[in-house]
Amino acid sequence: MEFTINQVAALIGGQVKGNGDEKINMLAKIQEAKKGQIAFLSNPKYEPFIYTTQASAVIVKKDFQPKKEVQSTLILVDDPYVSFTALLEQYHQMITFQKVGVEQPSYISENAVVGSSVYRGAFSYIGNKVKIGNNVKIYPNAYIGDDVVIGDNTILYAGVKIYAGTRIGANCTVHSGAVIGSDGFGFAPQQDGTYKTIPQMGHVVLEDNVSIGANTVIDCATLMGDATTIRKGVKLDNLIQVAHNVEIGKNTVIAAQTGISGSSRIGENCIIGGQVGVAGHLKIANKTGIGAQAGILKSITEEGERILGSPAFDAKQYFQSYAVFKKLPELHSGLRDLEKKVDQLEGDKIDK
Repeated sequence: MEFTINQVAALIGGQVKGNGDEKINMLAKIQEAKKGQIAFLSNPKYEPFIYTTQASAVIVKKDFQPKKEVQSTLILVDDPYVSFTALLEQYHQMITFQKVGVEQPSYISENAVVGSSVYRGAFSYIGNKVKIGNNVKIYPNAYIGDDVVIGDNTILYAGVKIYAGTRIGANCTVHSGAVIGSDGFGFAPQQDGTYKTIPQMGHVVLEDNVSIGANTVIDCATLMGDATTIRKGVKLDNLIQVAHNVEIGKNTVIAAQTGISGSSRIGENCIIGGQVGVAGHLKIANKTGIGAQAGILKSITEEGERILGSPAFDAKQYFQSYAVFKKLPELHSGLRDLEKKVDQLEGDKIDK
C-alpha cells in the first residue's frame, strides 16, 4: 500500500514541510529508514539521525528547529510519538482487516448470526445461537462456544478458545492460545481428604477495546448470572491468570505472568507489573501502581499508591528498607566485631 506524504499528514493532522507528493509504503526507525519510508523523531537523543536518515518523511514536533539541513520532508505535529503510534494503528488495521470470507473446512451452527465482512479461518468452530458482529476476524482453529456474543471489529487469533456464554465487546483483540470462560478453581474438600468439583456456572464479559495476550486465561464466574468482568480499555499481557468473579476496572494494564485470585476487584487506570500475585477477595484502588513480583495480601484503599515487595507495601518505604537490607552483611559483620570487643572487656574485668 502506498500513500502520499500529504495523505499521511491529513490522517494524523500534521503540517507538511517539503515535498508532500512523494509516496511512502512503510514505517521504520529513523536510524534505519530508507527512501519510501516514514519515521519519527520524539527523543532528542535521536536528533543526529534526522540529518543522515534516508527516510522520505519524518514526523517531528511543531517547534522543531533543525541545526543543519534536513533532506527528508517533515510532518509537523503536536506529539510525534502519539502521531506515529496512531499511524501504526491505522496501518495495522488496514493489514489485519483485509481478510474476508470463509476458509474450509470450518463449522458454523445453522442458528448462528454473522455480520458483514467477517473472516472465518479454516477449522474454526462456531456454536449454537452465537452472534457475531460486522468485520470480525476469526482465525484458524478458533473455537466459539454456544451463546457467545462478539462485537464489531473484534479479532480472535489462531487457537483462541471462547467458552459458552461469553460476551465480547467491539474492537477487542484476543491473541493466540487465550482461553476465555474456563472453569474457576473451585473444589470443596471432603472428609476423606479428596476434593469435589464445584460446578462453575457463570460467564465472562469483555467490554469494548479490550486486549487479551497470548495464552492468558480468564475463568468464568461461579454462579449462573454472575460474570468475571474485564472493563473497557483493559490491556492484559501474555500468560496472565484471571480467576472467577474478578473485576478489572477500565483502562488498567497488567503485565505478563500476573495471577489474580477469585473475587478480587482491581480499580480503574491501574498499572500492574509482571509476576504480581493478588490474593482473593481484595480491592485495589484506582490508579494504583504495583511493581513486578509484588505479593498483594491485603486491600489497597488509597488511590494512586505505588506498591512494591512481597508482601507488598509503600514503594518509598520499600526502597528505604532495601537500602538497609542490602547492608545487612556489613552490619552483621560490625555487630560480630562489637560482640567480640564486649566479650574481651568482660574477660578483662573478670581477670582483675
